Order: sequence, then C-alpha cells, then structure tokens
Amino acid sequence: MKTTLFAATLVVALTLSAAAAQKPQASQHLAGNNEKPTTAPSGVPPTLCDPCIFYGGDLNTSDENATGFSDENTLLIPGSSTYGSFNVFSGSSVTVTGILFNVQADANFDPLTASYDVRSGVTEGNGGTSLASGNVAATVAATGRNFLGLNEYSVAVTLTTPLLLGPGEYWFNVTPTCTNGAQDGSCSVGRFFASNTTQRTNNVFGGAQANYQMYLNSSYFGFTYANWCDSSLGLRPTQCDALSYGLMGSAQ
Repeated sequence: MKTTLFAATLVVALTLSAAAAQKPQASQHLAGNNEKPTTAPSGVPPTLCDPCIFYGGDLNTSDENATGFSDENTLLIPGSSTYGSFNVFSGSSVTVTGILFNVQADANFDPLTASYDVRSGVTEGNGGTSLASGNVAATVAATGRNFLGLNEYSVAVTLTTPLLLGPGEYWFNVTPTCTNGAQDGSCSVGRFFASNTTQRTNNVFGGAQANYQMYLNSSYFGFTYANWCDSSLGLRPTQCDALSYGLMGSAQ
C-alpha cells in the first residue's frame, strides 16, 4: 500500500528534529514565490548539455506550479530517485553519452559523484528493465536560478559506455550524492530536488518527453516506481507534466 505524502506549502527543507517525528516529504509541493527569476532566460540549454540532443526546458521560478521532486542519496534520505521519460521516434535512433539533471539543493555535492540509470518498460509499480547504470564522477554548474531559497544546479554525468537506443520510450535518472558525514554536516540535514519545467523554456526537442511520465522510486518513502501524477502524491497535472533534464550524445 502506497505511503501518503502530505505536501506543506513553502517548506523547502526539513531538519533532523522534524524528521524524528515523521519522514520528510518526498517533494517540494510549492506554490511558487511570485518573484522574477534571478537571471534572464539564456535562449539556449545548459552549457553542460553538450552536445545536447534533448533538453526538457528550464524551471520557471515565478510559476505557481514550479516544483522539485525528491532526487537524493544523502545521509538524511538515502536512495530516492526521480525518472524522466524520453521517446526515440520511429525510423530513428540515438546514442546517449551523458545525462544532465537540474537539481535544487541545500546540501553539498559531497563527494562529487552521482548515480545514473536508464530504463525501458517502466509502468506504475514496475521498474521495467535497466539498460545502463553506474556511479560516476559528476560535473556541477550553477544555473543562476533560486527557488524559495534553494539554488539550482546542473548535475551532469558521462555514461561508462555510450548507449545506443532504437525507437521506443525510455526513462532516465541522475541522483546526486552527499554521504561524506565525517566532514560535511549538510549531508545529514540537506536535500536535493529535481526541477520540473512548466513552459519548457529553452527546450531542445522537448516534445520527445512524454507528458505525465515521471516516476519516483524510493525505498525510503515506500514508493516503487510511482507516477508523480498519482493522486496520492498530491501534485497538480501541470506540476508533474515534465522534468528539467537533458541528454548528451548524437542522433541518427
């Protein structure tokens, strides 16, 4: 039976004392800050998405539907990952060499690593088949956006081996890490959230991402590949429509 998560407006991070009473929320279910973005749209995808064959679009911090999804492997919350979809259309193929996630953070990236996972056949409650996965060095760059006190960063990884994908739908994840508890106190209190995109601003072939096909897999919260649009997660359709992430590689 699915765990019910109660979303609280304007809560961006939880302390250990709060977590002692109940598990923290799996998402920032927020109403937006009604402020202008700290930087103007760049007109291009993130610099780290290069060569960029797909980018879902930027987080709009002024949108009341701006949201972050639990995507974290920390001492506070281990192993909670969000997946975004990508379609390779009939008659074409792509070779994926890297994945980029835009992540809101109040924990340090420590160590500077991240896990990645690429899957096919994901459905509600079923993770399908993992096609490629690993834990590798990550490259992090600030996007210049701040959402309710959390700075956003692009987190990019290079796949251990390039992955050739034929026509079909696939799901991608990158989960950043903060597990250096001996020297970094943020790993015990901070959180990471994958950003959504509502207007798909600056997207690159953004239509390749299917609507309402984001999934949460989290042993910590008790969810096994739950669609973020499931009513038990409490999000509005616009909030769980599309993920702000990108793919690097080449298209054939």
